[in-house]
Amino acid sequence: MSAVSASLVKELREKTGAGMLDCKKALEEANGDIQKASELLREKGLAAAANKAGRIATEGLVESYIHANGRIGVLVEVNCETDFVAKTDSFREFVRDVAMQIAAASPKYVRREEVPQEDLEKEKEILKAQALNEGKPAHIVEKMVEGRMGKFYEEYCLLEQQFIKDQDKTVQQLVNEKISTIGENISIRRFVRFELGEGLEKKQDNFVDEVMAQVKQ
Repeated sequence: MSAVSASLVKELREKTGAGMLDCKKALEEANGDIQKASELLREKGLAAAANKAGRIATEGLVESYIHANGRIGVLVEVNCETDFVAKTDSFREFVRDVAMQIAAASPKYVRREEVPQEDLEKEKEILKAQALNEGKPAHIVEKMVEGRMGKFYEEYCLLEQQFIKDQDKTVQQLVNEKISTIGENISIRRFVRFELGEGLEKKQDNFVDEVMAQVKQ
């Protein structure tokens, strides 16, 4: 894969409406060929998904998921455009997967735009201090901080997390694939996650392994 410029990524995004990260990956795979990258996005359904993103989605489901041992509970609202789609097994399975993702990966936000500015500034200050403590030159610290913020979003923003059932794709890519399949806009609107004893001092468990073990049953 070859490096691609930000201007080329922007051009592809304007042409297809797909996300910045998806455009960057497509261009890298296509060695900078914007036409081939466009075709790759269409093949993956990402361009089609972007075209539906502005459509109003007010139907859908509120799904609950309780981990088998009763220690984690999730409520999530996922919207689609029609009641017909909301009642399909395919959509219900998708919403269930989203609820299990939240239980296992413990995101704090749906998307990066929801992260409060004060939290972003606090995280950047921590990362800046870490970089300086590592002895990094001051003139490159800011670039390092921006790069490491990507990891922050990947950990705490649901749509940017790796999908627990297929870690070769993100939750956003999963959403895009489902949009392409059903032909309607889909939006993960909000969620709440409860963990028994949250905020209290307790033994740390690997809930990802626990949830995945249940998925495989």
